Amino acid sequence: MINKLLIANRGEIAVRIIRACAEMGIRSLEGGVRSVAIYTDADRCALHVKKADEAYSLGPDPVAGYLNAHRIVNLAVETGCTAIHPGYGFLSENPQLAEICAQRRIRFVGPSADVIRRMGDKTEARRSMIEAGVPVIPGSNGNLDNLEDALQQAQQIGYPVMLKATTGGGGRGIRRCDSADDLKRNYDRVISEVSKAFGNADVFLEKCIVNPVHIEVQILADSHGNVIHLFERDCSIQRRNQKLIEIAPSPQLSGEQRQMIGELAVKAAKAVNYENAGTVEFLMDAEGSFYFMEMNTRLQVEHTVSEEITGIDIVKEQIRIASGKTLGYRQEDVKRRGFAMQFRINAEDPKNGFLPSFGRITRYYSPGGPGIRTDSAIYAGYEIPPNFDSMCAKLTVWAGTWEELIQRAFRALKDTRMDGVKTTIPYYQEILKSSGFRSARFDTSYVETHPELIEYSSKPNRHDVAVALAAVVVAHAGL
Repeated sequence: MINKLLIANRGEIAVRIIRACAEMGIRSLEGGVRSVAIYTDADRCALHVKKADEAYSLGPDPVAGYLNAHRIVNLAVETGCTAIHPGYGFLSENPQLAEICAQRRIRFVGPSADVIRRMGDKTEARRSMIEAGVPVIPGSNGNLDNLEDALQQAQQIGYPVMLKATTGGGGRGIRRCDSADDLKRNYDRVISEVSKAFGNADVFLEKCIVNPVHIEVQILADSHGNVIHLFERDCSIQRRNQKLIEIAPSPQLSGEQRQMIGELAVKAAKAVNYENAGTVEFLMDAEGSFYFMEMNTRLQVEHTVSEEITGIDIVKEQIRIASGKTLGYRQEDVKRRGFAMQFRINAEDPKNGFLPSFGRITRYYSPGGPGIRTDSAIYAGYEIPPNFDSMCAKLTVWAGTWEELIQRAFRALKDTRMDGVKTTIPYYQEILKSSGFRSARFDTSYVETHPELIEYSSKPNRHDVAVALAAVVVAHAGL
């Protein structure tokens, strides 16, 4: 049994996990589980530190502490924790953390280290899906040896192609190449980028699915062989491969397509003996065919929309699964109701090239009313540190119909107040007003091909870039 849980993360996801723990009887029931937070000096006044039952410092470095797997597990052991929840980001998809937890007999709230490693290697994931009969995007057979190998395989696949990092994520290490010249220009750039970001220079090629619809399926799997899906999410509204708006279920799929992609996701999870919460991502082409893209072996930012349409608390299920219990639901028990949409509200200036906007929140008001949910870790007076992701809050809106959802979402965005910094709220309002989005006709190229959205966002000027960089330098210097 899990009776004390260390949360190896920060910010809104740490608060989210603490709340799930509280509802499971962590503070009130005898034999329940206590929540333990960790923090660096930059997060000393953070909300997750205030809300957890216990909180422990990882030292002055703003980021390094959250990436030290050995230290985190040692702290869990020292404080009597029986489990670690990695959240998302940081070490959530690092097999080393799962391995160390297993060695120290700490339950890892996630899949095994072997599954994390296999699915984190995109060429290995492709091989696993091919063996399982899950359709994959045509591409290279394994990693590329060199540029000449890339050019030869690209000619066989046919341009355009996508040059991708074997490990990593978050939209990094990906380049579209429309010709051999493009591939020559981008090959060394991608190698350099992924080596610095992920410590791995391996890359591979895939056929570029032009302007696809990006669909992902939320799955839950226990240690007893049971796997279910919680329907799909449409993540097509993106900017530079970074998701902006997530929708569940996709308003672009038919009932037959919805059933098909759900079954494919369950098949993929069973093929690799998956356990806990995960997401299987697909691309849908213009003909309506689905292709496996990758598997995320963790809780995702956008899990809230799946919770809203099914009524299932995914984080609670994660903890139950890690405790060795069977799933609380069978597939036939999972019903979807209405539509939900999530907005990632970032501290960025969309009218200035999405330049990060650091500073103090002088006033904060989260919207309310029917169907409104806000996940955040900010408050009035909170200073947004420049060391981490710029996301301040996740606004999730539910409604019975697609039309009602758009109206309610626009009202909720208008009601939100986050003074002291620039945010992406006005940009989302522009998307909601666009006719293609309102009629549920969009793909991954949407924000980059619609003049009204392109015009709204401009390039940052040199002065603003200098100010932003200076803020980062000052923060790292501890001034």
